[in-house]
Parts: sequence; C-alpha cells; structure tokens
Amino acid sequence: MQEFMRYGVALTVALLSLTAHADLQKQLDALEPGAVFELPPEKVSSLDFRVPGVTVSCHADTVIDGGGEGNAIDILAEEVSFSGCRVRNWGGDLNELDAGIFVAPEARGAVIENNRLQGPAFGVWLDATKDVTVRNNEVRGDASIRSQDRGNGIHMFNTTGALIEGNDISQTRDGIYIETANNNELRNNLITDLRYGIHYMYSMHNVLEGNVTRGTRTGYALMQSKYLKVINNRSENDENYGILMNFITNSELRGNVVTGVSQGQTAGAVISGAEGKAVFIYNSLYNTFENNVFRDSNIGIHLTAGSEENEVFSNAFVNNQRQVKYVATRTQEWSKEGRGNYWSDYLGWDRNQDGIGDVAYEPNDNVDRLLWTYPEAKVLMYSPAVDTLRWVQDAFPVVKAAGVSDSHPLMSLPEPIQPES
Repeated sequence: MQEFMRYGVALTVALLSLTAHADLQKQLDALEPGAVFELPPEKVSSLDFRVPGVTVSCHADTVIDGGGEGNAIDILAEEVSFSGCRVRNWGGDLNELDAGIFVAPEARGAVIENNRLQGPAFGVWLDATKDVTVRNNEVRGDASIRSQDRGNGIHMFNTTGALIEGNDISQTRDGIYIETANNNELRNNLITDLRYGIHYMYSMHNVLEGNVTRGTRTGYALMQSKYLKVINNRSENDENYGILMNFITNSELRGNVVTGVSQGQTAGAVISGAEGKAVFIYNSLYNTFENNVFRDSNIGIHLTAGSEENEVFSNAFVNNQRQVKYVATRTQEWSKEGRGNYWSDYLGWDRNQDGIGDVAYEPNDNVDRLLWTYPEAKVLMYSPAVDTLRWVQDAFPVVKAAGVSDSHPLMSLPEPIQPES
C-alpha cells in the first residue's frame, strides 16, 4: 500500500511538472514579437523560442534542465535574445547534435550572452545561422568522459557574420570549432583544459583576436583555410603545439605570444611529433608572421612539407631549446626590407650599432639535419666528433645546405614587444 502511495505521489508530481512546462511553453509561444520575458525562479524543462524579436532572461534562481536528452534550448526565430540563464544536463548524443543552446538557420541575429552552461555534448551549436552574437558565456563540459566523446564548447557550422566574444570555455572537446564558416570574429575568449582551443576547418576571412588558450593539447589548430587574421592571441603552456597550421594560405599572424609549449602525453591529431612546438607549419604558403613572440618551448618554429614563400620578420624567438627546425631545398630568407627577427641565441655582432647584426643568423646546419635523420645520434651532440663537423662546415661553407637564413637579425627585442618577467 505504501509503495502504491509513493508511486501515486511521484506520478502526480511528474504530471504537475509536465503541466507547468506546457503552460510555460504556451506563454513563450503567445508572446508578441519584441516582448520581454523573464523565466520563473524554479527548475524548468527544455524550451523552444519561436517568436521573433523576443528578449528572454532568467531569474537568479532559474535552472533550465534538459533532462539528459536533446537540446535544452532551441532558438527558432530571428532576433531572439537569451541571457542570464543556467542551462544544464542536455543530451549527450553527438550524432544528433545535442546542445545546451541550438540556434537554427532561421534564427538570424540571435544574441546569447551571460549564460552558464554545463553538459556533455555541444554547448552552443550555430547551425548555418547568420549574424549571431555569443558573448560572455561560461561553458563547461563533462570531465568524467573522454575528451573526444564530449561536444565542442561553441560549434559554428556554415556560420557567417558571427561575433564570438568574451566566453570562458573549459573541459569540452574543442573550445570553439569553425567549419565552412566565413566572415566571423572571435575575440577575447578564454579557453582552457581541452583538446584544441580554437579549431578552424575550411573557413575564410575570419578574425581571431585577443584570445587566450591555456593547458590545451593544441592552442590554435588552423586547417585548410585562408585569409585568416590571427592577431594578439596567447598560447600559455599548451601541449604539443601552440599554433598548428595545416594548409593555411594568404593569412596574417601578428602580435601573438606563444610560451611554454612542451611535449604532452598525447601527440597531435594531424601531424604527430615528439617535441612541443610553439608553431608548426605544414604545407602552408604565402602567410605573414610579424611581431610574434615564440618562447620557452621545445621548438620555436617547425616548417615542413613545402611551407615556403612565407614572410617572417620582426618576431622574437626566445629561449626555445631549438629555435627552428626546417629542411629545405632552397634557402628561405626570413627578413623584410632589411629587418629580420630577434634570436636569443644569436652570437653575432653589431659594429655600427644600428641594431642589426652584421652576420646572418642560420639556425640549422648539416649537423642538425644529421641528428633529425638519425635521432639516436643525439647522444653525440656535444662530442668532439660533432664539434669537428660543425668546424668543417663553418670553414668550408661550400658544403652548406639550404635552409632558413635571417640576413638582418635584430640585436634586441622588436619595439612593440616588451620583455616578460
């Protein structure tokens, strides 16, 4: 009898909850375009926004709970604003695109800001939506599941004109994922403790500015894209790669700071490597690197697979265990209009005190190439035999191999770059 009564009470509570949810959804559906609505101070179920131009916010005690399946919030109309809400426990099916907030193609001009999201699959999914703003949200994944089985914090598919700004994303799969999405701006986001901080695929004319990645397995994974502006971003103590470029063309990287990249436990997903690389450039051409800082990493910059015809000048390579790793068929000049880069291990001189070294900086010699070809020979790096090889190639430059050369190395850090304590 008692068990039957408990069952009856539970059933009654469930029916009341369903009725309350239905009433709330009816209220949202009955709003006039442009109306302002605050969700009640209680736990509510998944909701759809179908009326254009409405502004929906939450009471401080409101919690939107997705019930462990599907989307918690669906935005299905233009110019909807959704802010100040706690959203949690949506579905975990990545194939079904389960998301805390799903923004449909017809939801042009949506504004999503100042929300806190916690759940297993995608945080915010922008589905071919135009002119969306996603600002100042906190997105947290489910750290109890493998990172590759989580959703991305913010996923942009075929999105144009979006502003993604000031978001704090952690413990998702990738922080911000951009696929076939053009003419968007990603600014001042903080991304920590996940796989790829910002992940570009097949996208053009995007601006990536002022973002910070920290403790990721790759800070910025830029792939199969062109006409990117990557400006004033930071990568702090990321593993494997600070910035990874795979088939990137006609792009600008200016004012970025990459520090403390070291080999992690898991190699990168695209090109595996045994060292932590501040920048790894694979099959990427016609890009400009200016006023960046690459420091305190296993390798400052590694180029391979025909990554030539890039302009590299006014950068600072500071205290990397190896500044440059590059095998080339012809010499690559890394200076522009008489101005090269700063190298912390440069041993040349400046007799006329013009701030430019009098001898070229050439980071890789034949001994480096020998050690790359036969890694087991590294045990001989400081032996008399290796010292003799280096002396021979300096004394007889006719045997010098092609590679990177900076004919105008800077004697001090470039003017816009300030030393770090």
